[in-house]
Amino acid sequence: MYQLIKKDGLAKRGRLETVHGVIETPVFMNVGTAAAIKGAVSTDDLQNIKTQVELSNTYHLHVRPGDMVVKKLGGIHKFMNWDKPVLTDSGGFQVFSLAGLRKIKEEGVYFNSHIDGKKIFMGPEESMQIQSNLASTIAMAFDECPSSVATRKYMEDSVSRTTRWLVRCKEEMKRLNGLEDTINRHQLLFGINQGGIYEDIRIAHAKEIAKLDLDGYAIGGLAVGESHEEMYRILDAVVPYLPQEKPTYLMGVGTPANILEAVERGVDFFDCVYPSRNGRHGHVYTNQGKLNLFNAKYELDERPIEEGCGCPACRSYSRAYIRHLLKAKEMLGMRLCVLHNLYFYNTMMEEIRAAIEAGDYRAYKEAKLKRMAGENS
Repeated sequence: MYQLIKKDGLAKRGRLETVHGVIETPVFMNVGTAAAIKGAVSTDDLQNIKTQVELSNTYHLHVRPGDMVVKKLGGIHKFMNWDKPVLTDSGGFQVFSLAGLRKIKEEGVYFNSHIDGKKIFMGPEESMQIQSNLASTIAMAFDECPSSVATRKYMEDSVSRTTRWLVRCKEEMKRLNGLEDTINRHQLLFGINQGGIYEDIRIAHAKEIAKLDLDGYAIGGLAVGESHEEMYRILDAVVPYLPQEKPTYLMGVGTPANILEAVERGVDFFDCVYPSRNGRHGHVYTNQGKLNLFNAKYELDERPIEEGCGCPACRSYSRAYIRHLLKAKEMLGMRLCVLHNLYFYNTMMEEIRAAIEAGDYRAYKEAKLKRMAGENS
């Protein structure tokens, strides 16, 4: 059940109640593709850095260790020792980005595993069955994520098929949630809006899927090569046509600036690999811009990554020490940078929620962007 608590312009402050706990929105979901955050981050760490939702991937867990293995071990929450909400991506994006050779048919997609070349078929029903076996809190519908440079004709045909697949996902989830051996019989389903950078296709698709009364609605197929301006233009066009009384999720986005801009346009769920990926390369976020800790100027810097930050890295270690760890290729260096970045993102979401509640989100956004504009790399 999603409750819209406050609106400040288009910005939404909401609350989604799930079987695994309450999600306060806007929220950034911390990406743990294979049921682990890259950078040696444990679920105890996630609790300590204010993580609300962990996101794992259907395709990756299907090929390794296998969704039936996870089901036999009690579902993803028990498997990874995490008691808060988990969202599983449907595998659609990975099928289209990782699988070089694939055949898209009405029934689904035939492709080869990127790990061992094994032949795999995945369609709407298979994706729902895998996600039901994983027993995530929120399952994503299986869709096609077309190239951002796809022709208009291809995009129209693809979006129509994605709509038909969504109907099949909804029917299959209803069936699975009614089975006695289903671990999470309260699994939620989010549908995905597609249409590339064609505003009219996006809007028509949003109107169509809104009729299905799903638990939430995602905007997919952005942050795949188009400019930030094009992304914001599409959000301006499509978000008003998605149900306001349901969560709106912008998939795979993004930088702190992207999130701040998208919140102002009515988005309240986000995920992105940036904080963990950048952290593993020594790039850390601060309110004064991004730092590259490999830079020589930090060799004797005794300050924490950011003064006043409450993350595990900043509470105990200096920039100089973390830089040494990174240069020495010690895993602890990567781990501390990832923890800091995720803490930074999760804390920013707390600030965003407070600003919307206070009715001064735009002022907060503009001040935050201005402070962060000083790239200190």
